[in-house]
Amino acid sequence: MITLEIPADKKVYFTSDHHFGAPTREKSLPREALFLKWLNAIEEDAGALFIVGDLFDFWFEYKKVVPKGFVRILGKLAQMRDNGLPIYFFVGNHDLWMEDYFEEELGIPVFHEPRVFKIFDKTLFIGHGDGLGPGDKGYKRMKKVFTNPFSKWLFRWLHPDIGVRLAEYLSVKNKLISGDDDAKYLGEENEWLILYANKKVSEQFADYFIFGHRHLPMTLPLKNNANALYINLGDWIQYFTFGVLTSSGFALNSFSQTDLSEPFLPKPNHGV
Repeated sequence: MITLEIPADKKVYFTSDHHFGAPTREKSLPREALFLKWLNAIEEDAGALFIVGDLFDFWFEYKKVVPKGFVRILGKLAQMRDNGLPIYFFVGNHDLWMEDYFEEELGIPVFHEPRVFKIFDKTLFIGHGDGLGPGDKGYKRMKKVFTNPFSKWLFRWLHPDIGVRLAEYLSVKNKLISGDDDAKYLGEENEWLILYANKKVSEQFADYFIFGHRHLPMTLPLKNNANALYINLGDWIQYFTFGVLTSSGFALNSFSQTDLSEPFLPKPNHGV
């Protein structure tokens, strides 16, 4: 467990599933600009920032090469980190090939598995969510292939101009990778991340189980422990939602609203 000492007058922010670079670089730029505005807006009162996966629609680190673009976002994160803000990055299914660039260049720890944090006397179980729980078997098989050292070695031998272009095409076209099916609410009994959290809370209590991946902003008390809350952070494609933890509790907000302190009101068909 990682314990963070955050001043009571500060807030901890959570964001996920931006998929910058998709569906094309040009169409992604307005969303990137909005995210930069959000980073500027939270900077004054942020005590920590968690990026919970899929910041980019594709990311692969060659030994001497990183994907072109995103310089303003990377520069802003570097500035916030240099100013002393703790930032934590959880890889998602689109940036699972992240290695040590964020840690060495930006000073941002990178986690490849869920981790438990203690903040404001609350226990937080945090992870992107891909491959957890029952079902999702097609992606689980694909993830084993993608994370296999031999597969990464083979891909690394492709020239970056070829490898990145191929991966960007597959990321948009292949639904197992793109997450198109993740934007549909399946009902509480079929939401495999909710099922996972319900099982996990029986084994390891946490006040908040915080995930991305599903692209659906949700807050839901868990059946196996009504004091625990399942949270999905939504995305920055349709909802532009983010989580805020204060000493008073957790809330989902949307940057599309003019008042950042106003709670996000999710659509009723998303099971919230």
